[in-house]
Amino acid sequence: MSELPLILAVDEDPVALERITGELQRYARDYRVVCGPSTGVALKQLEAMGERDAAVAIVLAARGTQDLKGEELLERVHDLHPHAKRALLIPWGGWADEETADAIRTAMALGYIDYYALKPWSTPDELFHRLVSELLHEWRRANAPGRREITVIADPWSPRGYELRNLLARNGVPHAFHTCDSDEGAQFLRGCGQEGADVPVVLLPDGNALVDPKPEDLAQHGTGMRTELDDHDAFDVVIVGAGPAGLAAAVYASSEGLRALVVERESIGGQAGSSTRIRNYLGFARGVSGAELAQRAYQQAWVFGTTFLLTRHVTGVRTEGAGHVVSISGETEVETRSVILAMGVAYRRLEIPALEGLEGAGVFYGSSPSEARQFTGASVFVVGGANAAGQAAVHLSRYAERVTILVRGQSLAATMSQYLLDEITGKENIDVRLSTEVVDAEGDGRLETLTLRDEDNETTEATDALFILIGAQPRTEWLPAEIERDARGFVTTGADFETTVPGVFAIGDVRAGSVKRVASAVGEGSVVIQRVHQYLESTTSLV
Repeated sequence: MSELPLILAVDEDPVALERITGELQRYARDYRVVCGPSTGVALKQLEAMGERDAAVAIVLAARGTQDLKGEELLERVHDLHPHAKRALLIPWGGWADEETADAIRTAMALGYIDYYALKPWSTPDELFHRLVSELLHEWRRANAPGRREITVIADPWSPRGYELRNLLARNGVPHAFHTCDSDEGAQFLRGCGQEGADVPVVLLPDGNALVDPKPEDLAQHGTGMRTELDDHDAFDVVIVGAGPAGLAAAVYASSEGLRALVVERESIGGQAGSSTRIRNYLGFARGVSGAELAQRAYQQAWVFGTTFLLTRHVTGVRTEGAGHVVSISGETEVETRSVILAMGVAYRRLEIPALEGLEGAGVFYGSSPSEARQFTGASVFVVGGANAAGQAAVHLSRYAERVTILVRGQSLAATMSQYLLDEITGKENIDVRLSTEVVDAEGDGRLETLTLRDEDNETTEATDALFILIGAQPRTEWLPAEIERDARGFVTTGADFETTVPGVFAIGDVRAGSVKRVASAVGEGSVVIQRVHQYLESTTSLV
């Protein structure tokens, strides 16, 4: 029988330790619970578990008076067990102590803890359990051993395999991944009659297998996502894009009685869905992943009645009478009284021919949470100077031996939030190279080297992966000429978010002059529904 994942707690206060031990017994059926007073002993145990590659789910540590303080132990855990969740134990009111507050803020800024935990005060202490349960949920969602709801078996450098894993990860679908030449992967393939398959195979919850499926097939048969409309009745509003702006618009539209359809070409959350941790979004003190935030918004909109159509893209919009007709890939057309353009932007591509054939095989546009662990002990490069690039670099640094951020400009300060700059500065395995760009690449079936150019010379360096998160390229080429755009392709609007075509609105990153932040996009998505109501009332009054 395999060893249970570990929950470890350390506190030298005997009364507090007794309470913590008692409360953590709630998890003893599924986790090995170990509690003790010594940070030194705990460190030795964690080192031993690291040597045998045993799973550590949570480590809780109080500051204490020992030579190795609790926050220092948690810093070591960050290196020994990068998947483990970590929290600094403090007594009730401990946040008011200036030294403790500084320890919490510093450890969080540097990524050494996920949050602080209030020591249990009563039995049961559900406030304590709320944090522990959330940490376990996050850990198990990303690290649970064994088979998951969906299992993907593929070559780790297969572009199609990457496409499928990325679809599942960014849509919040629990899944496991095994390489086709691993013992687990071979066993799964034998079990479904696909032994020796050289294309991706996806095992579904019912035991059936999808062999080299297209994304829309996986979405429909493997996840239950809707990829076809059951009927073609008219909608009050069609929202193009399921990023933060589109999701907010969907929540407010459906909650206020509008019949809403959201069409998303890739994944719930849009570009923000690939962010591994957003720490400055209101209401999430511990931070939240873009995928988690997007899934919560998706569920909220769905409960209110929003219809979602995924892995499909809008190909055209035309005005007919008092309404509009939206054309959708798959030869589908729907009638709607109004349209909200919220398709966001795509990362700008590096115009380097050698990179084109390596996409998904070491070259990635954006950052998928599903790929980080693949590069454990590796050397990876991140191109970009905004928050998305910083978040990707910090996440990758938990696994990779060396992460190098490449920036064409002279500084990160003007384009990246301070909390990310602090975290990057505190990571010994993250380098930042300014005034540097990628000019070429090589690899046989996978990325192997990059040619870099700085102000002085060119160098060729070995690498395992390149993550590109640069620029903002709006997806507006399909729009009709009547909808005005600026020189860069962003949609121009008035103060009410309405475009040059009445009844068609634009919000979020695709709108010219918008603030490129998740919170701003959500704000625009909520406000625009008031404008939609006003437009619908005005058109009704004319009938």
